[in-house]
Amino acid sequence: MQKLVKYITVTQDDLDALNHVNNVRYVQWVQDIAEEHWLSKAPKSILDSYFWVLVQHNISYKGSAVLGDAIRLETYVEKSEGVKSIRRVSMYNNASNQLLVDSETHWCFMAKDSSRPARITPEVAKLFN
Repeated sequence: MQKLVKYITVTQDDLDALNHVNNVRYVQWVQDIAEEHWLSKAPKSILDSYFWVLVQHNISYKGSAVLGDAIRLETYVEKSEGVKSIRRVSMYNNASNQLLVDSETHWCFMAKDSSRPARITPEVAKLFN
């Protein structure tokens, strides 16, 4: 399992009216780290031929973060078969190690030339094992 870990610091723009990180921002961070993981692993030849679309998003909010908190994001691909993949993203308060968000997203692998689902190739599956 190839995991990507990223650190971010909560800024004023991340906050909602209650001065906690807005739930929509967490969803954006899930999307961003998934894309970053894909782009960091896939060579240009694969990026030129394939892309992913989000099919389902499940997120559980376990805690809250506030201005200045350091957040540790961790992601990995849990399972891939056929045309679909399941990705996990967890977010922690880096100082306390408290779990803030647990997310499971389902993605569909797509061929750029047809914009249709494509079977996940062994080469792509190997990128995240």
